[in-house]
Amino acid sequence: MSRQNITLAILLLNLFIAFLGIGLVIPVTPTIMNELHLSGSIVGYMVAAFAVAQLVVSPIAGRWVDQFGRKRMIVIGLFIFGISELLFGIGNTLSVLFLSRILGGISAAFIMPAVTAFIADTTSLETRPKALGYMSAAISTGFIIGPGIGGFLAEIGTRIPFFFAGMLGVFAAVLSLITLKEPERNMEYGENSDQKAGLNRIFSPVYFISFMIILISAFGLSSFESLFALFVDHKFGFTPKDIAIMITGGAIVGAIAQIALFDKLTKWLGEIRLIRYSLLFSAILVLFVTIVNQYFLILFTTIIVFIGFDLMRPAVTTYLSKIAGNEQGFVGGMNSMFTSIGNVFGPIIGGILFDINLNYPFYFATVFLAIGTGLTLVWKQQSYAKASPAKLTSSKQ
Repeated sequence: MSRQNITLAILLLNLFIAFLGIGLVIPVTPTIMNELHLSGSIVGYMVAAFAVAQLVVSPIAGRWVDQFGRKRMIVIGLFIFGISELLFGIGNTLSVLFLSRILGGISAAFIMPAVTAFIADTTSLETRPKALGYMSAAISTGFIIGPGIGGFLAEIGTRIPFFFAGMLGVFAAVLSLITLKEPERNMEYGENSDQKAGLNRIFSPVYFISFMIILISAFGLSSFESLFALFVDHKFGFTPKDIAIMITGGAIVGAIAQIALFDKLTKWLGEIRLIRYSLLFSAILVLFVTIVNQYFLILFTTIIVFIGFDLMRPAVTTYLSKIAGNEQGFVGGMNSMFTSIGNVFGPIIGGILFDINLNYPFYFATVFLAIGTGLTLVWKQQSYAKASPAKLTSSKQ
């Protein structure tokens, strides 16, 4: 096994552990909520606290990834993650629980851009899509396995999943500290010719449409995903078991698609066309969810809708890593930031619409995904035209 493959395996293990830890606590959160007599709105605010912390810190963390190194940010992020989970495990007051969620958001802001930049530095143009597909699959797999393990550990004690997740985070941090070696910066794509100072780079033609795609899709996807369980519960009377089958099935199918199809589809279509078709596919199926009314048709639709989501996300990450040059940390931080914006406001708007009509959040998601699809049609003129010749050949149109 080559050193590059070992490094990739360690990075994927880190992501798997982090998202396994997040998934672990899902089954016991309602129990903790009842123990501390917390209202649903308070729990919602805690979820928002995580996303807001990630949103605020991501641009800074992205800059630090480029300035201080990938390994250092990964290790610090994993330690912070471990501390946040341990704090939640011992927390008996609202302030401690909020501090835990804020630290969790900070840890995500540190880890994601650093891992993405690390992979970009240690892969070539040909191998990067496959590596980033594996990265997304590691995240999805952590989410799949986490709730099951969390439910098992909760039989021992309701706080055990948090302690276990915290120890996993510390273990991953120590493993990374010992085994990872700071990569040499991959200058395969050279400097960005239209580089601007500070956050003004967001509006650079090379980046701007990519970031808007991330923001628009995050708005749409988060409004769909956050209210899906409530939707099928209220509209069809689905049980928690039914909902678990759909979400787990969708995650498994999505992970398989990332591993088996993403690299091939990227080479065949290129990132932009893959993003376009994934958004269109998702928009049609999200709308279809509001129309179908038979159990197995709903099950089938909701499982395959995740394929579009899970192919689109790594495609955007792959595209950004190819055009970023020596700004891998910056684009990773911006990717995280714009995703966080969508994750904060998408569920809020979706929740308001849900109270008006059960179908409205899905219509909202469909509209935003359709807007994202339309935006990809002008991507070539406004983005690639500004890139260097080497970048022009990095993705098919």
